[in-house]
Amino acid sequence: MERRADCTDWTAPGLGEFEALADGALAMLPQPYQKAARDLVIRVEDFAPRRLLLEMGVEDPFELTGLYDGTPMTEKSVTDQPGQPDTIWLFRRPMLDEWADRGNVSLGELVTHVLVHELAHHFGWSDDDIAQIDPWWE
Repeated sequence: MERRADCTDWTAPGLGEFEALADGALAMLPQPYQKAARDLVIRVEDFAPRRLLLEMGVEDPFELTGLYDGTPMTEKSVTDQPGQPDTIWLFRRPMLDEWADRGNVSLGELVTHVLVHELAHHFGWSDDDIAQIDPWWE
């Protein structure tokens, strides 16, 4: 007799679960980057705010899973006036869609991948740097 999972009370992971996945991904970063990454603001929202979509020329909010909003460390100067904090945005609904479409990665792997990609913008990482931290294609 085939046994079926009772999924009648399952719910999609919420913003809090995504924040926990992002926090876990930050904890797995190589030591030199952990502290600096924790100085960033990590925001988890269902979708990108309309102003960000308009600024980027993105029409479909499902196309944007994450975004780095700030000045990369490679472009900062000690004489820069502090403005808004550097922020990494993670967008729950587009990531859930991509996760379901892929079907071959865990949600934690996808959140980690998006977060590392956005961290790369902040730190100025090369593709080789990213590959050492997040070997996504393996």
